Amino acid sequence: MTVTAEKFTRQQLLSVQPWSSTLFSLRCTRDPGFRFRPGQFARLGVRKASGSIIWRAYSMVSAPHDEFLEFFSIVVPGGEFTSELSRLQVGDELLVERLPFGYLTLDRFTDGSDLWLLASGTGLAPFLSILQDPEVWQRFARIVLVYSARSRQELAYQALIQGLQQRDYLQGYAGQLVYLPLVTREQVPGTLHGRVTTLLANGELERAAGVALEPEQGRVMLCGNPQMIDDCRALLKARDMQLSLIRRPGQVAVENYW
Repeated sequence: MTVTAEKFTRQQLLSVQPWSSTLFSLRCTRDPGFRFRPGQFARLGVRKASGSIIWRAYSMVSAPHDEFLEFFSIVVPGGEFTSELSRLQVGDELLVERLPFGYLTLDRFTDGSDLWLLASGTGLAPFLSILQDPEVWQRFARIVLVYSARSRQELAYQALIQGLQQRDYLQGYAGQLVYLPLVTREQVPGTLHGRVTTLLANGELERAAGVALEPEQGRVMLCGNPQMIDDCRALLKARDMQLSLIRRPGQVAVENYW
């Protein structure tokens, strides 16, 4: 992918947060002209030693009101982009395209009272941005965040999630969030065990949340590995929950930057 210089800005890395041997977060400066809706993504560029630039799409973890940009990444073994990204240190340059992209935003839904956010791995990122913005709390009476990881160590951002409703501007929405962490490869007290698709199919997610997932009031956002998304979409379609399109509002929204 080639991006001309006028289409991106040069930002400086402010911090690097490792979560596990394969997961980390990056925080960088934010150009004053960069505006985005919660749930959107940016195209990031890293300059190789050869001088060429590699570009990939990353959802913002940060909220639209933050003065910085934050991204959540996995290290792909042998991956050209993440190998370069994971080597960056504080003070290094990160390129950010001037325009955000993506449609995993609340305006995909015209109604509904219950919002389900189903994430696996780094697919958590856009949901953290959405949850840090007041709009979602104002629009939905109940929000269920399901976050699937392989191990307890890979459950990132726990302090942020647990502290959401203690923030000054969100304190009026106490009790609206149900958080369901899910671990697939080990048994962890206080978390569900198994794959998102299995627990969706057998009803365990709904039992744990205390909320029925129904097409009349339920709205679902999916972000994570492509197989999880495809399988969840099939299960939701069987419940008469359709993908929400501009020409046909529905109950399911998916990001398509893979």
